[in-house]
Amino acid sequence: MRRKIAPTAAADENAEAGDGTVEAVRAPAGDLGGADSMRTEFTFELPRGYVDEAGRVHRSGVMRLATARDELVPLRDDRVRENPAYLSVVLLGRVVERIGSVTDIHAGVIEDLFASDLAFLQDFYRRINAEGHTRAQVTCPSCDTAFAVDLAGGGRLGES
Repeated sequence: MRRKIAPTAAADENAEAGDGTVEAVRAPAGDLGGADSMRTEFTFELPRGYVDEAGRVHRSGVMRLATARDELVPLRDDRVRENPAYLSVVLLGRVVERIGSVTDIHAGVIEDLFASDLAFLQDFYRRINAEGHTRAQVTCPSCDTAFAVDLAGGGRLGES
């Protein structure tokens, strides 16, 4: 899918800042592009990981930006009508493209995630779709220093 978007002042600022929020049209996650393009896929690292039928653990994955259709179609799903809390499961099943080597992502896969991984993906979805990035501003409780962390993960624990 290719989408053209008009450059904006905010996009130009992001491109100049080099903070990764502006990427090539339908660019693979991590592939930086020009200021007249938009990032549509985001990589993540699950806190615990999805355990498949063979017992293999899959932690890294890709989530794409949600479309209006992604948010509307689940509202017609009978499982969501019976239990509105199921909305996030169906929605995540639509926008998560891959978890490890598993590419057939659907509500059943999302149901099998650990609760901490489901909570992580719900927050990740909100960040990339509402805020447009995966960074969070935090403050060290020991020295009171403020800094940004990337919630998408990818680095080893303890790295900054």
